[in-house]
Amino acid sequence: MEITPGTAAAPGSAAVDAAPCIGVFDSGLGGLTVLAALRRRLPHARLLYAADSAFAPYGERDAAYVQERSRLLTRFLLAQGAQLIVVACNTATALAIAELRAEWPGLPFVGIEPAIKPALAARAEADGPVGVLATSATLASGRFRALLAQHGGGARVVLQACPGLVEAIETRGPQAPRTLELLRRFCLPLRDAGCTRVVLGCTHYPLLADAIRDVLGDAVRLLDPADAVAAQAERLARALPPQARGGAGLQAWSNGEAALLLRVAAACALPIEGVLALPQESPEAA
Repeated sequence: MEITPGTAAAPGSAAVDAAPCIGVFDSGLGGLTVLAALRRRLPHARLLYAADSAFAPYGERDAAYVQERSRLLTRFLLAQGAQLIVVACNTATALAIAELRAEWPGLPFVGIEPAIKPALAARAEADGPVGVLATSATLASGRFRALLAQHGGGARVVLQACPGLVEAIETRGPQAPRTLELLRRFCLPLRDAGCTRVVLGCTHYPLLADAIRDVLGDAVRLLDPADAVAAQAERLARALPPQARGGAGLQAWSNGEAALLLRVAAACALPIEGVLALPQESPEAA
């Protein structure tokens, strides 16, 4: 999905009758951007969100660490009644989703990947290079490299790792001076390279869309796959049986700062009224 100032993704045209229960997890606050897209497409679903903020950032961890946290979060959401899991984290998708699918072969998973394909497909010859902002782990992953090799062709792509940016968002907030200072540092190479399209390769980064435009200019096109993820979840949700635990609603858990999550949720137009404590270790699904 391209992020356009002042607009929102259109809701899905088909409603889901059975009020499915969808679990969503991220290393912290970034997945709220995906949760918002899911709610637009599936307003009648029961949506569960787990923010693993105490263990963020995933993007500077090794694969084994990310896989273990992803397993624990999946077990937790299953214990709450989730029928489908959305991995709303680029790093966890890159490093862990294959292992999750192998451990739960009958459970539908939806992951998220940087929007390289649409960024390059829509690029004209006169356009500048495509920039990618992502975590170090995402850029180094085999999954991302394969994606780039498949769709990159002869196009020039500028890859920019953003170490420390997710941690700043999680601990200080998207608008904190330290967060914006880091963001400017990471955006300047893309500006200097003349990038006209920028792929937001971490779910935290759409929270900084206005600040990115302040550095790169209003003409830059920012691409975020959140609505494509929500569309895939909507398709899979049609095959889910009715959920017996209740109708539509939002519930969030976090092992980080609840007040910051609520502020970011409000900015994403998510009516989350309270945040429950996310256990450090997650129970087996009932």
